[in-house]
Parts: sequence; C-alpha cells; structure tokens
Amino acid sequence: MDTQCVSKVELSISCSNLLNKDVGSKSDPLCVMLQSIGNDKWTELDRTERVKNCRDPEFFKKLLLDYRFEKSVDLNDDFLGVFECTLGQIVSCKKLTRPLQMKKGKPAGKGTITLSI
Repeated sequence: MDTQCVSKVELSISCSNLLNKDVGSKSDPLCVMLQSIGNDKWTELDRTERVKNCRDPEFFKKLLLDYRFEKSVDLNDDFLGVFECTLGQIVSCKKLTRPLQMKKGKPAGKGTITLSI
C-alpha cells in the first residue's frame, strides 16, 4: 500500500525582460514544464499558452501536477532561457523569482521567471 502523501499543486508562471529573438516584432513566448526521468533525459508534463509579441508575459494557464511530500524535448521554438529547480523549492517559498539562463549557465539577458503556488 502506498502511504505517500500526495497533493495537487497549481503553478502560476510569469516572466519579465525576455530576450527578443523575432525579427520585426517581439518574441511569442510559452513555458514548458519538464520532469527529469534520469540519465539526462526529460519528459514534458505540461505547457502554457503562447503569448504573442510579449517580453513580459503573465501566462493565464496554470500548470497542475502532483506533489509527493518527502520524496529531452525538441520544442521547435526560439530558446529564450531556462530555469531548473525542484517542486519542493517552489512549495517552500510559495513564490520564487529567478534569472533565466542560456545553455552553459550564461545569463539570458535580464530575463527572469516567477513561479508561485
């Protein structure tokens, strides 16, 4: 019998100062939530809607997932930045704002992401 305590959590996501990768307009960002499945491999859990021409999106769609207490994907889109953390870090802070990074740990301009439970 599984005695783990599992709760549903809802993540609200916004970003600010995203890089602009489009020519002639602003980028059209979306946020994709990935989960590590080991051996440097990831699986997509959910994604937000795409916000057209916006460097400071507040995504309407909330991302739902299971939180268990105590316990690679080709997006075909311009890469605007990444932030990696555990769900436990977000739950313990209630609201977490961190800088976005490009691959290899370089800053993604002044871009930030905010996650809240």
